[in-house]
Amino acid sequence: MTSFPRHFLDLWRLQPHELRLILDDAKARKAARKGWPQGRRDADAPAAERTLAMIFQKNSTRTRFSFDAAMRQLGGDVIISTAADMQLGRGETIEDTARVLSRMVDAVMIRADRHEDVEAFAAASSVPVINGLTDKSHPCQILANFLTIEERFGSIEGRRLAWVGDGNNVCSSFIHAAAAFNFELRIASPKAYAPDRVDLARTAERQGRVFLTEDPREAVEGADAVITDTWVSMGDTDREARLQALEPYQVDSALMDLAAPHAIFMHDLPAHRGEEVAEEVIDGPRSTIFDEAENRIHAQKSILAWCFGAIG
Repeated sequence: MTSFPRHFLDLWRLQPHELRLILDDAKARKAARKGWPQGRRDADAPAAERTLAMIFQKNSTRTRFSFDAAMRQLGGDVIISTAADMQLGRGETIEDTARVLSRMVDAVMIRADRHEDVEAFAAASSVPVINGLTDKSHPCQILANFLTIEERFGSIEGRRLAWVGDGNNVCSSFIHAAAAFNFELRIASPKAYAPDRVDLARTAERQGRVFLTEDPREAVEGADAVITDTWVSMGDTDREARLQALEPYQVDSALMDLAAPHAIFMHDLPAHRGEEVAEEVIDGPRSTIFDEAENRIHAQKSILAWCFGAIG
């Protein structure tokens, strides 16, 4: 049993059975709501009388709307603020902000610039803290991806996933999950934008099957899912260097043809059509981008339920 408060900061911090419980709960909650209006509460309403604070240091569409909708469907309420709206944006320490909010809300979701800031916030918080995105990881997105994959193929166990492009925070969270969910992850990226070595070493220690290559064709061959992300993220200052180095890593029809015949294309959005992905792929029949976006709600509902102790 995980001790309380139950923070959701990185996938590698949770036990495999906990991650499976969250994912299976997301499937059940989504199925139970089929045909319902978005504003109707879930039957069990595990967040009833609870309030989630959402803090944004980075702009957001999917994270903001999906967490808001998720909390409302669970029967709870939300308070939304940017860091600039708070004393956090005017010099108050992260720890003091965490201690104050712990007395005012039941959980906090943070979309932050620096991963260490979220870790510091969680260390000082007496209520659950959820990582809504940092420069190091994006765990909520990955559970939405897995929900999408399992809707298409059944269990993700034994599947082959191909990541093509920048070894960024989203890529890191796929690496974090490889051992827990027992899938094969092939990553194609240039050396200058390869994944974090600490993430790779940790997963290797847990017998995760992660393979690196500089050749996108090698990574994609026979894959069940081909995944990419924007080459230039918020905060990156080397745009031109990135575009030049990553140009050979665009996911186009020729590259997708090397994947398995049933393969899907995934992207967490927002996308830059014509850069990391060709229009005929992202708008084509293999694309699951809007399923992934919708599944953010269902995955995050189960993350919240887990944080509140309603499951597991």
